[in-house]
Amino acid sequence: MRDIAPINWWDAEPGRFARDRDEVTGRFPELTWTSSGAGRWGGSLPMWPLERPEPPGLWRLLGGAGLQVVIAYRQAYPMVPPRIYPVAPRPKPVECTQHRWHVNGDGSLCQFQTDTAWDPRDSICDLILKAAAWRVEYALMKAGALEQMTLHGIVSDPALDDLITTASETPEDDDSSAAPEPTGTTE
Repeated sequence: MRDIAPINWWDAEPGRFARDRDEVTGRFPELTWTSSGAGRWGGSLPMWPLERPEPPGLWRLLGGAGLQVVIAYRQAYPMVPPRIYPVAPRPKPVECTQHRWHVNGDGSLCQFQTDTAWDPRDSICDLILKAAAWRVEYALMKAGALEQMTLHGIVSDPALDDLITTASETPEDDDSSAAPEPTGTTE
């Protein structure tokens, strides 16, 4: 009888594993790979890894923190996408039952709408960018600036950029109580 012991996806797809590792560590250096189970990345995403300029007020809207995530592969990868679980902020259970939050019932992010699907040739970084952008829309929802998340997200659509600035400003803000945004300068 032939031995048909299962192997990990990265043993079956070493080229894809090398590609993912190079792309993720190059673009998201705060993520760390762990080979337990089917493998996963974990750590913090940048607040704004998008190609266009960061809107003023983003730091304040997000409280100075990007999304903490666990990106869990499945052994059928790359035929099926990994699941991305927000760790901080973590959606409340009720938010996992309402489509408007773009969170699945298991707490993973809903990355695909009806007109999009995962292509095994796609880069995992495309999903990670969507997760980072989900964090921004989640903050806009929590601030009451949106009734529901957008269908196509903000990765390539700047339509919400001005709303980020507006939502970060509140009438009661004053210089004595508000946390200042970093200016990018050092002394």
